[in-house]
Amino acid sequence: MTSPSLDTSAETGDGAPALPRAAAVVVAAGGSTRMGAAAGERKPFLRLGERTVLEHACAALVAARGVRELVVVAREDDLDRVRALARESSAFGESWSVVAGGATRTDSVRAGVAAADEASQLVAIHDAARPLLRPQVVERALLCAAERGAALVAIPVRDTIKRAEGDAARATLPREELWAAQTPQVFGRAQLLELLERARAAGYTPTDDAALFERYVGPVPLVEGEPRNFKLTTTEDLQLAAALLEGEDGP
Repeated sequence: MTSPSLDTSAETGDGAPALPRAAAVVVAAGGSTRMGAAAGERKPFLRLGERTVLEHACAALVAARGVRELVVVAREDDLDRVRALARESSAFGESWSVVAGGATRTDSVRAGVAAADEASQLVAIHDAARPLLRPQVVERALLCAAERGAALVAIPVRDTIKRAEGDAARATLPREELWAAQTPQVFGRAQLLELLERARAAGYTPTDDAALFERYVGPVPLVEGEPRNFKLTTTEDLQLAAALLEGEDGP
């Protein structure tokens, strides 16, 4: 496994480490079935303060050092809407593209990674439904992937986790071994494309991209994330995200 080389042009002059050129791929092609009906809108377009959920996620990525382009993977019937939003909003940065997703998350990621500029050594895959990401988390993940070949943002599990059979708890899992996966998840672009093709040939459709690396390459280095980088799944999650943003920005 070869780690991407560091791009010294990414240095800021303030002593911060150099980062390779990276593309951020935002996966926004889901059906929002668990929240959409209750909220009356697909998840990426729900409002959080003055921006949509999608804008918040994109803004954090493009603000991170090393990220030079943004690829948004959207549903086919949302493409025009996302492109219009990108033209109007500063959250998408100066270099962006919008591509159609596929039938599964893995198909959507494959489309996004393929659309990224070949000059991008790394790709950071992020769920649009995690709008409270902060740029410093992205930078830590990019640096880890540059040094070790991959990076998985995750947080240690705080609750005691049980294994159940039916409606009864049968075992307690060792909490010190458990981490809750988040995004972004960062990989070398060329290597990830190869893994995605292997998965397609095998009919393998994991729920996250780190599972591809685990299956075909080996363990994925962990980068500690933040509890605030949670995934919006229910309307209660949206309310919590709004409250956190209001607390930071003031009423």
